Amino acid sequence: MTTRCEWAGSDPLYITYHDEEWGVPAHDDRHLFEMLILEGAQAGLSWITILRKREAYRAAFDQFDPEKMARYNDAKLAELLANPGIVRNRRKIEAAVQNARAFLAVQTEFGSFDAYIWRFVDGRPIQNEWTSLAQIPVQTPQSAAMSKDLRKRGFNFVGPTICYAYMQACGLVNDHVVTCFRHAQLR
Repeated sequence: MTTRCEWAGSDPLYITYHDEEWGVPAHDDRHLFEMLILEGAQAGLSWITILRKREAYRAAFDQFDPEKMARYNDAKLAELLANPGIVRNRRKIEAAVQNARAFLAVQTEFGSFDAYIWRFVDGRPIQNEWTSLAQIPVQTPQSAAMSKDLRKRGFNFVGPTICYAYMQACGLVNDHVVTCFRHAQLR
């Protein structure tokens, strides 16, 4: 029997996300942007809620194309606010558009968002050795530094807890518990 992190539960969507994506070091700018927007959308909600809406988000937000999103106008915002497939929170939707603009500025400055975001872990995933979910922090000095810098650059919905969840999702940290089969694979 395969041993996973407890949070993966029994939902097939969650299990697939855990087994194939969560904690895998991501270096594709489009994927890094998508996860930043989705982690912000998740604030105050469960991650499974966002996973279930992920395809609707991709359709609504032009496959997370930051150049298109940066040009969204009031009509597009109204369309998004009326879309039952996504979280219809005005602040989160407006933040997604603002974050697209800030994301493009970071790409221009650093050559890629990948080059920028991986600086917070010196270019290599932090390898944790947690034996239980209770040991895993909700934020770290690295996520606090990331949050502070992202905010300075105009990003929204990027608090230290959201940034840590982002770091976990995008493989900047390996937070699979040591008994999980993915922990060793991602070392």
